[in-house]
Amino acid sequence: MHNLHQQGMTWSKVHTEGLRVFITGVAPTEADRFKAISAAGQIVDTARVIDNMQVEASIDIGPPRFSVEILRNDAGIQLIGLIPENANRTRIRDQLAGLSGTPKVTDFLEAADYSSPEGWNAAVGFALSALELLPRAKISVEAGRVAVTATSDSAAQRQELENDLRRRAPASIDIVLNISAPRPVITPFTLRFLIDDEGTRFDACSAESEESRQRILKAAADAGLEGPATCTIGLGVPTPTWSQAAEIAIGGLKTLGGGSVTFSDADVTLVARTGTEQGLFDRVVGEMETSLPDVFALHSTLPVIVEADDTTPEFTATLSPEGLLQLRGRLQNEIARNTAESYAHARFGSGTVHMAARLDETLPMTWSVRVMAGLDALSHLHNGVLRVTPDSVAVSGTTGEPDANADIARALAEKLSQTDHFSIDVKYVEALDPVAQLPTPDECESMIKTILQSDKIVFEPGSGTLDASAAPVIDKIATVLKDCSQIRLEIQGHTDSQGREEMNQALSQTRAQSVLNALAERRLLTSTFTAKGYGESQPIDDNDTEEGREANRRIEFVLIRPKPVEEEPTTLEAQEAAAAAAAAAENAATPETQEASPETEASPEPPAETGDTTSADPQVDARSGAADPQNEASSTQSAGETQQETPQDDAN
Repeated sequence: MHNLHQQGMTWSKVHTEGLRVFITGVAPTEADRFKAISAAGQIVDTARVIDNMQVEASIDIGPPRFSVEILRNDAGIQLIGLIPENANRTRIRDQLAGLSGTPKVTDFLEAADYSSPEGWNAAVGFALSALELLPRAKISVEAGRVAVTATSDSAAQRQELENDLRRRAPASIDIVLNISAPRPVITPFTLRFLIDDEGTRFDACSAESEESRQRILKAAADAGLEGPATCTIGLGVPTPTWSQAAEIAIGGLKTLGGGSVTFSDADVTLVARTGTEQGLFDRVVGEMETSLPDVFALHSTLPVIVEADDTTPEFTATLSPEGLLQLRGRLQNEIARNTAESYAHARFGSGTVHMAARLDETLPMTWSVRVMAGLDALSHLHNGVLRVTPDSVAVSGTTGEPDANADIARALAEKLSQTDHFSIDVKYVEALDPVAQLPTPDECESMIKTILQSDKIVFEPGSGTLDASAAPVIDKIATVLKDCSQIRLEIQGHTDSQGREEMNQALSQTRAQSVLNALAERRLLTSTFTAKGYGESQPIDDNDTEEGREANRRIEFVLIRPKPVEEEPTTLEAQEAAAAAAAAAENAATPETQEASPETEASPEPPAETGDTTSADPQVDARSGAADPQNEASSTQSAGETQQETPQDDAN
């Protein structure tokens, strides 16, 4: 026994029966068990050593990481991954086979004999629901998490799909959406850069790649552009040398010191600032004509100062903030006037257009085309002015469209000839942007709470039927919720403590459902809303007073927020952490064992009352005492108190 303890195997117990030596105890590992047998075999014949030892149970191996990859394309649907044994595999296949187009389902799933982890069924259900919307997609499913990778036909469809998927997703799972849309087709491929009294800016910018975009923006920055700028990456570039041509043109405009340069596909129009020296203008134009790739055609103009007089023909269209459009000035003939008026009715509304233009047959043949192009540009504005003269088409005003300048520049460059000049002075105002003004979910919740603080939703006494006075309140809430689509809300019903708890809970549920039904009757999409009654469990005031009970009888709208997904360590990480903790505990216990053994041997304990044969062995007793230092300390303290009892009594 001493031999085993000297080798650090204090967990072992040894007793003999005749010539046989029995070794018992719980070995930390299988290797320690064999080590104990070998140590005993060095003292007695190995055949006489009886192994009754056990090995400490290893760390339970956790369930595997269940995951499924669902791939869908024109060839069908493939299922790959590991699922729990109790997952309804047949139902999954049947539901996928029932999708539109009756796709072929190929099942490569494996199953493990474990129960479904928390969040698994909700994640699988959402994945199957999402696949109904996505004919080409890869969906990765884990417990509590779904990642969707798919393609859409356009940016608008991508936004619609993302909104729909977020609306369908349960609050208990985390979703990751990666839906790509093809690059837009830009026609004509447009770039318009200006240097004027208002600064340096792009009215429109297009590029075929990220590298091309960076080259164009760097050239603009060298020309004096400050702050962030956007350049749309799209399809339709007329030549691979697009960015090279843009760099040359922007550099030429910088040398001129002001003006504008416009690209419409391969047509380039350079307009210098009024007052530019003729020699400088000729030099810059000559350098650009030499440097531009052959595919580009340059048209350059040096404006001259022309004194305006009353005989200069002009057409103006004024759009008021209220949406009223007034058309004044000159048009060629009756057909041109009727055409302009009909187009204005179509773009701005039939009841908002006032035609006051007179006829002038001396106008140029392109006059009507310029008027129509200008009206199209004006339709992008919230309010503004269109001015058409023989020299230019000018559009100015405010808009709520972030890309209005680029869209207007592209439209005018496409519809006007290369010799027609145009100017754009349009300011983006965020307050006019309907998308930017949509409230956030938190703002929606706050606005509803503000309504309920001043106006309460009232029910008939002891009933779930809404009182007539509640209709205006619900109308106000419905108005707010119309701008708060796709948010997840819980409509909560609460009561006071009067009556039985079960009755109060049922009444609060009925009242919450009544409010949800009332919102649905007002043509609101309520699929993301839930109704839940809490009865008397969440009071906000004292139920001992009438005022407190009145405050507790209430309806609340609470935003459902997604639950954070906590990362769980893998099985390997858990095993390593547990092994490190066990090793630290063993190292900490070893010195205590060595210190406790001599004390125990010096003062042997009385025989155990259990009659265990091992209690006769003092070394076994010493080992047992060392294994529980607290018990040993307690016994020693009791003995000391007994020895000192008489002196203490004498002293008292």
